[in-house]
Amino acid sequence: MIIYNVTCNMDASLESEWIPWIREYIAKVLGTGLFMDARLTRVLVEDKDGSSTFSIQYKAIDKDALQQYYDDYAPALRQEGLTKFGERVLSFRTELELIDEYHVKRN
Repeated sequence: MIIYNVTCNMDASLESEWIPWIREYIAKVLGTGLFMDARLTRVLVEDKDGSSTFSIQYKAIDKDALQQYYDDYAPALRQEGLTKFGERVLSFRTELELIDEYHVKRN
């Protein structure tokens, strides 16, 4: 399994606008049918400059599905974010290969 991670950094004042927008954006990405699920998280760092950082992790079925996303959907979807937020939100992307996964059962 491949995890497609997008990390986004912005001024904290943008959160109230960005969070509802990213929720809709995630739904569009999942709507491609190329990902199994997604997780939106806040990166817990103390930014003294007043910025906020978030991570969105999408689980792709395999590398081919991720490549199809890049080829068929990513350019238009990325443009949506650039049109709405421009350089006010800085994003970088990483691909992670899941090696093992562990779970704890609690009673």
